[in-house]
Amino acid sequence: MASIDDLKKITSQVRRDIVRMVHTVQSGHPGGSLGCADFLTALYFHSMHHHTDFKMDGKNEDLFFLSNGHISPVFYSVLARSGYFDVKELASFRKINTRLQGHPTTHEHLPGVRIASGSLGQGMSVAIGAALTKKLNKDPHLVFSLHGDGELQEGQNWEAILFAPHNQVDNLIITIDVNGQQIDGPTSKVLSLDSLKTKFEAFNWTVLAMNGNDMDDVVAVLDKAKSMTGQGKPICILMKTEMGKGVDFMEGSHEWHGIAPNDDQLAKALAQLPETLGDY
Repeated sequence: MASIDDLKKITSQVRRDIVRMVHTVQSGHPGGSLGCADFLTALYFHSMHHHTDFKMDGKNEDLFFLSNGHISPVFYSVLARSGYFDVKELASFRKINTRLQGHPTTHEHLPGVRIASGSLGQGMSVAIGAALTKKLNKDPHLVFSLHGDGELQEGQNWEAILFAPHNQVDNLIITIDVNGQQIDGPTSKVLSLDSLKTKFEAFNWTVLAMNGNDMDDVVAVLDKAKSMTGQGKPICILMKTEMGKGVDFMEGSHEWHGIAPNDDQLAKALAQLPETLGDY
């Protein structure tokens, strides 16, 4: 289990991986990936009990499902850095006939990927199904998932949000990346979500708040969430992040949702992100 200082160092390297991967092919989604780097690093290097000897059935370990699959750069980096596959494979991101496609898929058999998540709004349903399977199999491990706030504009989520507490899926911890941005602009203008806390609590979830760009808070809230499982309710973490976090000219703007930095912008970004584990 990594220390807070180690987690921060890993996160810096993950952010370097993200901007380099997207720059190389001039394609991908850096904004949300950068914003979620702290969370996914903490999840894989601190909070989850998982095996890098990957098996699709996921028995006897915690599981993670990425629902907002467009932030694949951060997912791939964390999987590689935690040992699921060789870090050098990150250089193949979004290239033809490679395992690291723009959205994670399963037919390439990339270790760590359990669902194809290009279509938004489906990950919560899958996570609930996996959590129910663990309960039926008397497997005490947990299921985690990550979702974008704009993704909650998809109706399927709200059926799932009703279903989980009704069926006491209390081995489930979902996290919503509340960055307030989506590809077409601020979520408040595209389709306002209003108070997610009020909504989830009305649907009978336990709701926690997290600063997703403060590693101390990320670790503390994940630990708290784990301690509250098994009490009859699913848990939702509302994670406030800043899109583009760590690269000053990308921060806080939906414009970096899905565009790549040019050569000069890459150099500026890397200058702000210390190399801590060695670039691929």
